[in-house]
Amino acid sequence: MSSPTVSAEKERFVRISIHSHIKGLGLKDGKAVLKGGGLVGQLKAREAAGVVVKLIKEGKMAGRGVLLAGPPGTGKTALAIAIAKELGEDTPFVALSGSEIYSAEVKKTEVLMQALRKAIGVRIHEFRRIYEGMVTKMDIRFDRHPYNPYQQIPVGATITLKTKAEEKTFQVDEGITAELLTKGVSEGDVIWIDSETGKVTKLGRSSEGPSKYDISSARLVPVPDGSIVKEREFVYTVSLHDLDLMNARSGSLLSLLFGGREEKEIPPEVRKRVDETVREWVDSGKAEILPGVLFIDDVHMLDIEAYSFLSRAMESDLAPIIILASNRGFTRIRGTDIISPHGIPLDLLDRLLIIETMPYTKEEIREILKIRAEEESVKMDEEALNLLTEIGSERSLRYAAQLLAPAKVIAASRGSNTVTKSDVERVKDLFADVRESAKYLKEYEESFLK
Repeated sequence: MSSPTVSAEKERFVRISIHSHIKGLGLKDGKAVLKGGGLVGQLKAREAAGVVVKLIKEGKMAGRGVLLAGPPGTGKTALAIAIAKELGEDTPFVALSGSEIYSAEVKKTEVLMQALRKAIGVRIHEFRRIYEGMVTKMDIRFDRHPYNPYQQIPVGATITLKTKAEEKTFQVDEGITAELLTKGVSEGDVIWIDSETGKVTKLGRSSEGPSKYDISSARLVPVPDGSIVKEREFVYTVSLHDLDLMNARSGSLLSLLFGGREEKEIPPEVRKRVDETVREWVDSGKAEILPGVLFIDDVHMLDIEAYSFLSRAMESDLAPIIILASNRGFTRIRGTDIISPHGIPLDLLDRLLIIETMPYTKEEIREILKIRAEEESVKMDEEALNLLTEIGSERSLRYAAQLLAPAKVIAASRGSNTVTKSDVERVKDLFADVRESAKYLKEYEESFLK
């Protein structure tokens, strides 16, 4: 009897993150459903997070932050991501571990400042005058290079654009000509030309234009309506940190030559200039601020200097929503001899809304594993799911979830697309959990160098 075979068709490569299934808080009329938005359980914590989202949207979180307090593996990061999802699709989300501020090449406060600025979005509305149409004719003019008479360079072009309403011919300079050549524009293409910058955008091949090929991968687009010259609104979102970098690079000789920056830290005057510009844009209606979420995990790793910086940052007009997470009870504040709840100074704790996350029940672990299995395209039978649920409740949810992908590989190696109980037992033997590995090394530590 022949064994079942797995389809030889290659699966499309998809990169799946540990929290890619999170879509929101899963609330209905302010009440958390058992399973919703990619989250399971943590009903009290999710409802509290829903209140936080309302406060943020009503502009009542100024000068305050959130602390997620709970044991490891209780969904603190997932909850922070869900809050960001509830705030809107364009809401920036920046995750940082407390220990990261010590491993960078710049000072601690600069790492925190850059993270804060990355978590603040600026949605810019800009009206541009553009030339839009299908290229019906294009003649490039060449001349001798001023420093090499044997080399020809483009010095201009005559281009004819057509819409459904009109057709016009334009003379363009060497800059736009170079853009046309760089973008590979040819007759039959639909393009935009920015009247201010001369930038050319190739939209695709006209569905009504001539074609030299029977089969082509070019994107087909219709001939534009209306006039060739038109005003068009462009909406794009950048972070304050993006604007900081753009302004810091301007005027730098190294930036012009190589595209880099000679300094590693952004000067305060650059950030001040950016803030003033953004405020002018907001006042004139050209832009709007999108306060994002800065999530700092293992917050007890921060020191007293970093805490002081965060306390001051919360009071800024341009500040994101700061969400901290800790799995510690009472511990020493780094840089001092003071023991404090969660290792956080009391003056900062007074500004935080604290949300507790609880250990998952066995049934909740089962539902979470089902969600992760679906997200990772792992098909399991009932016995395999039951065994993984037992592993998750006895050891840890993270360990059980980590076994999903290896179990799928084991199942595929025996020619099946369904994970069975034996596959889970096999990967459980191959990969140890933390308690097993610690016990193993404890037994053999006497043979190691000390």
